[in-house]
Amino acid sequence: MTDNARIAIIEDNDDLREELVFFLQSRGHSVWGQSSAESFWKQLHRTPADIVLVDIGLPGEDGFSVVEYLRTVGTYGLIVISARGSRDDQLRGLGLGADHYLIKPINFADLAQTVQALWSRLQKQSSHNTTGQTPASGAKWQLEHNSLQAPDGRTLHLTTQEHRLIEALYRHRNEVCSKEMLHNLLFGYEPEPDTHRIDVILNRLRSKARQQHFPLPLRTIFGKGVVLVSHDP
Repeated sequence: MTDNARIAIIEDNDDLREELVFFLQSRGHSVWGQSSAESFWKQLHRTPADIVLVDIGLPGEDGFSVVEYLRTVGTYGLIVISARGSRDDQLRGLGLGADHYLIKPINFADLAQTVQALWSRLQKQSSHNTTGQTPASGAKWQLEHNSLQAPDGRTLHLTTQEHRLIEALYRHRNEVCSKEMLHNLLFGYEPEPDTHRIDVILNRLRSKARQQHFPLPLRTIFGKGVVLVSHDP
């Protein structure tokens, strides 16, 4: 690890995001920001991060979902920044895997201390890792003829329809695929496709993954479609 953290910020308030980027850069960190989960997933594929600051009230996929997924795929430092300060929201964020939950308006001095303490802890953890990388940094998903294998070796059995869906998404990994497009790929073109058929397959697949504690790499982008998030080149 480097002396300073690589930090990503997901915040839909442009002014606050720019202030956070400028402030953390002034502290010596490498920082980039995005306004939505969708754009964050795309950039994360190109620009690694050690610590992620996540707003909860994002357009489309919310911050809770981002925290939950990031916790399953790597040793990211996760800091929630939110105006939602209820005890229930704080417990939910921390329960999903956030390291800290900061309530807006953000006190920048407190943020600097929080980031530094978290970065120090991540560096200590990294010293026990002989690769010097997070587990997901070089890991790949593998799609077999009847199963999906996660980077950590866990395997999820797939039905024929589930396999075809994952195969279509993997061909366009890290890109948002509309449900209409997925319907046409799986069932052929129709002037008015019944996208509910895609929802049924997705719901069944997610339910099975939850039951088996399998970190399914699928994210739903509200109003736009589905994306398979992969660190493959």
